Amino acid sequence: MVLKTFGWSFAVTALGLVAAVLFGGWTALGIVAILSILEISLSFDNAVVNAGILKKMNAFWQKIFLTVGILIAVFGMRLVFPVVIVAISASLGPIEAVDLAFSDKDRYQQLVTDAHPSIAAFGGMFLLMIFLDFIFEDRDVKWLTWIERPLAKLGKVDMLSVCISLVVLLIASLTVGANAYQHGGVHVDKAETVLLAGIGGLITYMIVGGLSGFFEDRLEEEEEREHEEERAARAGKPKTALAISGKAAFFLFLYLEVLDASFSFDGVIGAFAITNDIVLMALGLGIGAMYVRSLTVYLVRQGTLDEYVYLEHGAHYAIGALAALLLVTIQYEINEIITGLIGVVLIGLSFWSSVRRNKAHAAAEGGAGEKTEVPSGV
Repeated sequence: MVLKTFGWSFAVTALGLVAAVLFGGWTALGIVAILSILEISLSFDNAVVNAGILKKMNAFWQKIFLTVGILIAVFGMRLVFPVVIVAISASLGPIEAVDLAFSDKDRYQQLVTDAHPSIAAFGGMFLLMIFLDFIFEDRDVKWLTWIERPLAKLGKVDMLSVCISLVVLLIASLTVGANAYQHGGVHVDKAETVLLAGIGGLITYMIVGGLSGFFEDRLEEEEEREHEEERAARAGKPKTALAISGKAAFFLFLYLEVLDASFSFDGVIGAFAITNDIVLMALGLGIGAMYVRSLTVYLVRQGTLDEYVYLEHGAHYAIGALAALLLVTIQYEINEIITGLIGVVLIGLSFWSSVRRNKAHAAAEGGAGEKTEVPSGV
């Protein structure tokens, strides 16, 4: 099971490390290995959240997620995305941006760093909406009941998560505007950039998330109708085919890709603290992204989220923390180790709580069984 799920990840790791040695020697291999570990640690919560969505898809779309999806994740976000950032921020053509990445790596890194406020605003708002929509939903299973129960009641207010997100974005943009800084002798004010990028992240979430939710609801309705038709077919009535699953799966897949992109922002930016070589960056982050994808599928096939019910809660709290950190990094620098550790700690706590819950339920069921056996023996 492990080899079947992680086989491609192992193969990509081997090829990536060999390519690193051929490209830059043993030093390059060490850099790629560090970047891979960085990506896995920063995106572990991404795997848990993705698993909660991917388990709703059939085997075909899970394969698409591992094949087409990984191409988008590795080549799109880890290779093309930094180049696009440079091209837009420096008003360069795509070819010029690629040439800059290889010919003037320091200048390339500086341009990506200058574009960080807009990247953080877009990704921060997208992730913040995911977190808020999760905690404002009234769920049967609650982890931190003392906070989730009152928040679920607040969630009955329409558009509350959107209002909170816009207030947070406004505060972030005003803070940046009030602390405009000097760069190269030029007065730089990122307030408008942050505001527009944050609104872009909010709109992206509402469009992609809204479409995926709409088709997911339609799919559930069609599945219920199919069950009724199956019962009717036993009585000799005709049965119609289920046709909505393709659209639902497509938009869920699209939602997953945007989600993965938002999670990868901190990894791409953090990678520049280790290297400004675009080739080594793509190799290291690509290997890490492959493991995150495989881990997502592994969690789905093992039914881990069903067994450890608080894992999804922990992952969403990690998303909320990451969203907050991204918005803070618009103005202040935060070490990537802190970003990665927060996610790991929150998921670890949720796993520990899930284990305790399972043991308590097992003990309660065992106690109930003993109680029923005692009277019968008297």
